[in-house]
Amino acid sequence: MLRVLCCRLAGGASAMRILFFYGQPEARGGAVTHAVGAGSAAADVRELIRVRLSDLPDDAARLAFTITIHNNADTGYTIKDLRDLQVRVVDVERGEELLRFAFGADLSLETAMVVGELYRHGAEWKFSAVGSGFFGGLAALCTSFGLEVAGEEGQVAGPDAGAASVEAVQTGELAKVASAAGAAAHAAASASSAAHPAPALSSIDLRKKKVELVLTKKQMTHVSARVGLVLDISGSMLQLYRNGTVQEVVERILAVACKFDDNAELDVWVYDNEFSRLPAAREQDFEQYVTQHIINNKKIHKFGRNNEPPVMLDVIRNYTVEDVSPLPAFIVFINDGGVHKSIKKVIVESAVQPIFWQFVGIGDADFEVLKKLDTMEGRVVDNANFIHIPAIGAIGDEELYDMLLSEFPQWLKAAEAQRIVRGR
Repeated sequence: MLRVLCCRLAGGASAMRILFFYGQPEARGGAVTHAVGAGSAAADVRELIRVRLSDLPDDAARLAFTITIHNNADTGYTIKDLRDLQVRVVDVERGEELLRFAFGADLSLETAMVVGELYRHGAEWKFSAVGSGFFGGLAALCTSFGLEVAGEEGQVAGPDAGAASVEAVQTGELAKVASAAGAAAHAAASASSAAHPAPALSSIDLRKKKVELVLTKKQMTHVSARVGLVLDISGSMLQLYRNGTVQEVVERILAVACKFDDNAELDVWVYDNEFSRLPAAREQDFEQYVTQHIINNKKIHKFGRNNEPPVMLDVIRNYTVEDVSPLPAFIVFINDGGVHKSIKKVIVESAVQPIFWQFVGIGDADFEVLKKLDTMEGRVVDNANFIHIPAIGAIGDEELYDMLLSEFPQWLKAAEAQRIVRGR
């Protein structure tokens, strides 16, 4: 049996978790409602969770949509036994599909997962695909949100557990439809307000768990590295800074730094035709990082033309001259196209340094230069990789981390063999 839950997390250290679920199919006078209906095939089940944003309280911060396998201890079923799991996010008033993605294919023995989150970003609401799995079913899931499960599955306790309050700040409706084949479904939702203190599992915590899962799969849990992020801030990136995409990128890469780096900090650079080295992003204060340190920072040159080599040389200088360490550096380099061909010289010359360049192309540019990184000659080791992600906000965390870390393990082995980095 598949159980679909919708959970709200309030921001900040003080938060209260309130669970509502299939036994209580609506909350806040119908602001959040749940329904079950048949899909296109006999085995299909459709879960519809409708959120009327205009009817929700102003102190709201986040809704997390989750699923669990009911009574999995007796049935032995896990999420991997389900097929064709997918989510659609729809603006009901305009009849517009905003997002659709599949999930669950990369899970193994997990019996619960956070599928995605609807969260407040300034005056707007955004949806993020999470796909974070849990072992232990409903109990483990609820515990992660600060709720207690007593006795049989489904008996959930916690502050005001019988009530249901959820969140919103703008008008319109969003409907989330989860289609699950081969299982009968129930739905639930958990909500919170900032009334009482309780431990919360934040989005960065969920992403750290995803990083750990990918590291386990790649047998890299023992690896330590410094992590840096270089962000394109040329004119073509303007909209991605304004709509929160870049802030989301900072959080997702910060999760990697939290697992790799002993000081759990993410070194950050931005560049157009000039570059700036920014304060490190940290878990305790990253939420307004882009607004505070980039958009509102008048000292930063932004939205000009792009020129990669100067910022790359500063990255090299930072890790090999100013802040020397026995740890290698893993650099995620975000670019939306049109890199200078002269970056080839920088990459070749830095191949003898303990630095790995992971280029990420976003958008629909050609990326002709970056596509040729793997065939670049004249290097002691292959120290760079390129992946193309047209819409980085639409890709799940685990898939993103799997792609980001696809070649880093091979580089580590090659760099150790050449004594570029110390053996582990």
